Amino acid sequence: MSNRKSIFLKYFVIYSAVILISFICLGAVLLLVSSRYFLQEKKDLLDRNTQMIAEDITKMIEDSPTGWRKNAGQSMKDLASRNGIDILLCDKKGNVITSSDTNGKLFGIAVTPELLKRFETQPVYVMSSFDGTYEECHISGMKFFVNGPEYYVISMMPRAAQDDYVWEIMRIFLVSMIVVYIAVVIAVYFIARRLSAPIIEIAEVSREIGKGNFSVKLPEYNIYEMQELSNAFNDMAASLKSYDTMRNSFVANVSHELRTPMTSIGGFVDGMLDGTIPPEQHKHYLKIISSEVSRLTRLVRSMLNLAKIEAGELDLNLTRFSVLDPIVDTLVTFESRLEAKNIDVRGLDIDRMYLYADNDLIHQVMYNLIENAIKFVNVGGYIEFSFSGVGYLTVISIKNSGDGLSEDELPLVFDRFYKTDKSRGLDATGVGLGLNIVKSIIRLHGGKIMVRSVKGEYTEFVFTVPNRKIGK
Repeated sequence: MSNRKSIFLKYFVIYSAVILISFICLGAVLLLVSSRYFLQEKKDLLDRNTQMIAEDITKMIEDSPTGWRKNAGQSMKDLASRNGIDILLCDKKGNVITSSDTNGKLFGIAVTPELLKRFETQPVYVMSSFDGTYEECHISGMKFFVNGPEYYVISMMPRAAQDDYVWEIMRIFLVSMIVVYIAVVIAVYFIARRLSAPIIEIAEVSREIGKGNFSVKLPEYNIYEMQELSNAFNDMAASLKSYDTMRNSFVANVSHELRTPMTSIGGFVDGMLDGTIPPEQHKHYLKIISSEVSRLTRLVRSMLNLAKIEAGELDLNLTRFSVLDPIVDTLVTFESRLEAKNIDVRGLDIDRMYLYADNDLIHQVMYNLIENAIKFVNVGGYIEFSFSGVGYLTVISIKNSGDGLSEDELPLVFDRFYKTDKSRGLDATGVGLGLNIVKSIIRLHGGKIMVRSVKGEYTEFVFTVPNRKIGK
């Protein structure tokens, strides 16, 4: 079983953990703050009560020197009951005179001299176990004099009261936290579902594309990053669809281009073998077979060159040479065809201009473009070359007179296996890859190529090739 977790589960766990940790931190802060607030409030309360009782007893003793104890005890009980504390009055030896205690817990104890020494005329706040009477308590005490004798009034609050207060606060907080946490986790569940839904949708669309269905598209999202991903994914799907269409067209065209000459070769060979073609015509049909084999060879070579260029496996052998070298060599190759159509070649009387490129590949570019120009130039027409330098690039133009191309044909001339109707009539040996190879070679050198034409007047190919090593 796979131990990989879904992105939804990861989102859900992470968000839930962050919220839980936030609640725990908030609880800790609340505990600390509430505890300090309680202590400060109780300290102030004890100090006030201590001073108040001291003042009341002072007045009682002055008003009734013999019967003040009963009144003092009742006053201390009332005040202690209202504030949840214990109050006692002792003499300078620590003996309890009276207290707010109703169960006798505080009578019979002696306040230690060490504790009494800590109390001055103003209330003093200390923490003590009060001689074992409490586990730990908050104490505020003060010394005062009435008619000569000294007395000590002490107010106490057990530490348990603080604990009860803090735990009550925490209980309320925990109940609230659980309710809020459950509500938030439910909200996080749906938020995580919503965040992970586009990714699940992308995965489903990816599977469809993997099956060859390139028509699927992702919808628009209201999250910027997801919309960017959706746009990129849809562009990729459109490109794959285009490539798939191109591949299917390429396979169909290659199949057609291979099938036609192979059918002819097979038919002629079978005709010679079974006697349908008489021996005296064998030479004629063998020439046709040779021509078809040459056509197949050119097709395979062109396809291999294209495959190498597109795969990045064709290494450039860059050298510096004159731009006229490949042009002149090619024109010599087509000398008989130039003379047969009485073509005027113009524009070669220039000062030496150089290219920094792969000599063999540029020869192939010139061969294909000049062959194309010769194919479509009108009888008695011209082929005109022009050259100019623009920075590190040499701009080369090859222009021929003739019927030219229509506006509909111009965007298609560099497509694989594309042939104009006129081309199919003029050149039965072409395979429709020449101009596509030209464009690929020019792009491989970092240049560009374009075509322009005026119907009934001319066609012109203009391209750029580096004339020096870039960066030097």
